Amino acid sequence: MTTGLEFRLTGPGGEPVDLVRTLNSHGFVDLPPMRPAADYRSLEITIPLGRGKPRTVRIHQGRRGYGAVTVLGPALSPALAGRAVAAVRHVLRLDADLSSFYALAAEDPDLAWTVSGAGRMIRSPTVFEDVVKTICTTNCTWSATTRMVTALVEHLGERAPTAPSSGPLGRAFPTPQAMAAAPESFYRDAVRAGYRGAYLIALSRSVVEGAVELEALGRATPDELSDDALAELLLALPGVGPYAAAHIMMTIGRHSRLILDSWTRPTYAKLLRKKTVKDASIERRFRRYGPFAGLAFWLFVTRDWVKG
Repeated sequence: MTTGLEFRLTGPGGEPVDLVRTLNSHGFVDLPPMRPAADYRSLEITIPLGRGKPRTVRIHQGRRGYGAVTVLGPALSPALAGRAVAAVRHVLRLDADLSSFYALAAEDPDLAWTVSGAGRMIRSPTVFEDVVKTICTTNCTWSATTRMVTALVEHLGERAPTAPSSGPLGRAFPTPQAMAAAPESFYRDAVRAGYRGAYLIALSRSVVEGAVELEALGRATPDELSDDALAELLLALPGVGPYAAAHIMMTIGRHSRLILDSWTRPTYAKLLRKKTVKDASIERRFRRYGPFAGLAFWLFVTRDWVKG
């Protein structure tokens, strides 16, 4: 086990980072290869570190102003320990500057609470993983999403040294190569993905063949690739519609689109003590946030995910 690894809980604009709220930023933390603690104040995730087998790390609060990383299993070399911390910083999106969002939120009575460090959307180590998981959320219950993602990780994910012999724990998310090589029968019988199976195969093969460069989309800045252009590229992916595109953009760090679905719409209406609210009205409420409109909406409807 490797301990004593830490990182500052400060954004690039000097803004604070609330680790617990980041670990509770959206539902993907409940999907393998992530596993939150029972109190949702720490998180385990199995991640690739380049060479050798993936490793399972625990992300938790450290000394005041710092987060900490514990790597399970055999001790890491200093170089691999550095990669582990870098991977955790990436997952927590510590490179995102939210200072301009906080300046707007500070003037909004409904969102002023966020300036203490909320707003970072936890992401997977790869854009590919987040796209696959998002496709597995479309037109189904959360239990079905969990079943599909669990099967993918359990059967196709590479094991870390501490992983049990069976089950999804301690396995990294499968690579595009592993998913592309799996037969249609696997997606039908083991994953039970339904019509999504064809989408997952097509997506994986496109990435392997180089026809789609998902990781480049995650690295592109708004100056290099506008939100409109990014949305158009995402909508061209197999199984990605307007909801999925908005959700993937959130995980990439583009927050101009609102995630309007069967949960966020009624939740927003309930918070306003109304039966229904039109999409146009919701969009109008958060338009003042510009490129952060979707983030502001998401934080509005998920405030009670962390008490206190």
